[in-house]
Amino acid sequence: MSHKVEQFLGLAQRAGKLITGEELVVKAIRAKQVHLVILSGDASDNTLKKVTDKCRTYDIPLRLFADRYRLGHYIGKEQRVVIGVKDYGFARELLKHMDQVEGGNV
Repeated sequence: MSHKVEQFLGLAQRAGKLITGEELVVKAIRAKQVHLVILSGDASDNTLKKVTDKCRTYDIPLRLFADRYRLGHYIGKEQRVVIGVKDYGFARELLKHMDQVEGGNV
């Protein structure tokens, strides 16, 4: 199932439906421009708290997944700690597959 998550992340990146970087993602959460936030399992405590609080406040699903190096690799970039999914369809599919893999609710 993890392979499906990797595939959907790569597709979403190529389609231009992902944003990365803590500040950009937090800004997108506030503007309700993302339908899912993916946070690496090795994010700092400060980043974890900040992103978790924003997602709860704005009712955006959040999942912990992989580590910063694998997240970056899945989207063809350097390491990434926070990814925001801008497209509802991609977010729905990613949630479905992530919940089967890790049960990653935060």
